[in-house]
Amino acid sequence: MTGTAPGSRPDGAPRCYRHPDREALISCQRCERPICTQDMNEASVGFQCPECVNRGAKSVRLPRTVAGGALQTREGAVSLVIIGINVVVYVLQLLTGDLRSPLYQQGAMFPVGVADGQWWRLLTSAFLHLGTLHILFNMYALYLFGPLVERKLGTVRFIAAYLTTAVVSGVFVMWLSAPFSGTAGASGAVFGLFGMALLFMLRAREDVRGLLALLAVNVAIGFLGPISWQGHLGGFVAGVLLGAVFAYGPRTRRTLVQVAAFALVWAAVVVAVLVRSQQLLG
Repeated sequence: MTGTAPGSRPDGAPRCYRHPDREALISCQRCERPICTQDMNEASVGFQCPECVNRGAKSVRLPRTVAGGALQTREGAVSLVIIGINVVVYVLQLLTGDLRSPLYQQGAMFPVGVADGQWWRLLTSAFLHLGTLHILFNMYALYLFGPLVERKLGTVRFIAAYLTTAVVSGVFVMWLSAPFSGTAGASGAVFGLFGMALLFMLRAREDVRGLLALLAVNVAIGFLGPISWQGHLGGFVAGVLLGAVFAYGPRTRRTLVQVAAFALVWAAVVVAVLVRSQQLLG
């Protein structure tokens, strides 16, 4: 009894292992199975079949950012989107009454409002502003430092860090400001970027004197005018904490460590808001 070898026909002509009705002109460089012209994929040496190409692609480690995030195809894209959102919201705010706008009244950071269950104010206040100079300064700072931190973190981590620092900024306002005072602005999150940038620069042993000078100027301005130093402090503290985890955290299981850090920060946010709410409502 005679048999036919796999990948061949009784006439002896080799056939593609994926398309037995087609003649194979070459063998895969990796698995040596015969393949037709449709299944030939050019490799560094010779040609490979689709299965070997897919198997090889899965084994290639994609490049990562310093914090372990995926590299961006367009640097600073998220920062530009955030700037765009802030600008659009400010224009809508002006068109609907500025500080009397429903956007401001329902979205600005009022400690008693948060205590009364309006938790969204902790975040929405970071996208409202009190004047043209206010938004210009904040957006310029975001334009300068946002892409820098975004490049280190990657898209997902940057979004999570930006929103977290914005919320922590609101929590500090809730604890340290007058109960009925209204605040707004992206500066809390921007100070969070300052904090993360500072830790990354220290980790890389770069000169941080320029950043420290900028921080000193902003701190001084915060005490001279009607600016929420409380929000600045909260954002900066959150930025430094997260920056330390991103810059100095272990490379092994770093995603787990970072998720745990975010979870602890948000747990602290919930506890702080609940405790302060009880104090404000008596």
